Amino acid sequence: MTQISREAVENAIREYRDPYLNSDLYELDAVKSLEIDGGRVEVSVELNYPSEGIAGALKQLVGNAIENVDGVESVNVDTHQKIRSYQAQKELQSIAGVKNIIAVASGKGGVGKSTTAVNLALALSQEGCRVGILDADIYGPSVGMMLGVPEGKRPDTKDNKFFIPVEAHGIQAMSMAFLVTDKTPMVWRGPMVSGAVQQLLTQTLWNDLDYLIVDMPPGTGDIQLTLAQKVPVTGAVVVTTPQDIALLDCKKGIEMFRKVDIPVLGIVENMSVHICSNCGHHEALFGEGGGHRVAEAYDTEVLGQLPLHMTIREQTDGGSPTVVAESDSEIARLYRDIARKLGALLSKRERNLASPIPSISISDD
Repeated sequence: MTQISREAVENAIREYRDPYLNSDLYELDAVKSLEIDGGRVEVSVELNYPSEGIAGALKQLVGNAIENVDGVESVNVDTHQKIRSYQAQKELQSIAGVKNIIAVASGKGGVGKSTTAVNLALALSQEGCRVGILDADIYGPSVGMMLGVPEGKRPDTKDNKFFIPVEAHGIQAMSMAFLVTDKTPMVWRGPMVSGAVQQLLTQTLWNDLDYLIVDMPPGTGDIQLTLAQKVPVTGAVVVTTPQDIALLDCKKGIEMFRKVDIPVLGIVENMSVHICSNCGHHEALFGEGGGHRVAEAYDTEVLGQLPLHMTIREQTDGGSPTVVAESDSEIARLYRDIARKLGALLSKRERNLASPIPSISISDD
């Protein structure tokens, strides 16, 4: 029997280049073990970003490459992922139970920010991560409805101090909408809103989250700036549409995050093209290329371009967003691709090795 060359096997493994990080598995330090026993080869691969959607392709491509090595009779490629905690702005300590906080923001309302935040959270979950979502849009909370949480649902509490997040579609959710009725207007000034969001964040018992998606209020005012300075955000995603006026506000959003040292991981261009529900014709109603121009100007990238399609609105309004309602659809695959790109970009950042801030409660007693 031909002796298997370890070097030949390693070279075969190097033939696979990660599609999101553009590096081979050894450059990524992703090969955790390589065992050769007679004609059998076993490889263990660990990726540091949400990658369940590409695990099958990775196994097949790496396995096929190894099978071509002389002497190899059988191959087993084991893949898994390990999401780590990365540094927040100004090295703010992370929140207990949360590894990474991703802010989803927009310079203006009406660009599909909340729809993107919800579908992104669900996409990360389907990629094998533990995910939560915090609805920080106190004036117009909509995450609960989008996730199909029944009206009037209240979170459980622990010790009369902490909220237990509401479970929906496999993710943990918290929103001011769970604490008030949909007819209760939040007639609050900025400091009250900022304080309420911080309380929701720190007094919720998040359960071992890889990612917490924060659906930020639209705009770039005092509330957004305060949250960006006090909430330990690992990175931000800015949502826009191709319209010039939306792109103008998108730039303001990016500038805001830059001022508080939060890296903008990328731009999601929503309503990029209109897809006719009758004939399937694609038409760029709001213009073309705007997201790419802004990304180039600010040294970031377009994470994805999503169409203006009736089913996205219908499914989200019905409490079953596209990623779970039609998990094999083209739109769901776009969201999952965005989730993988986001996680891959974060995996390049410096690790956060500090102990997280424990949840606290302050009372007048």
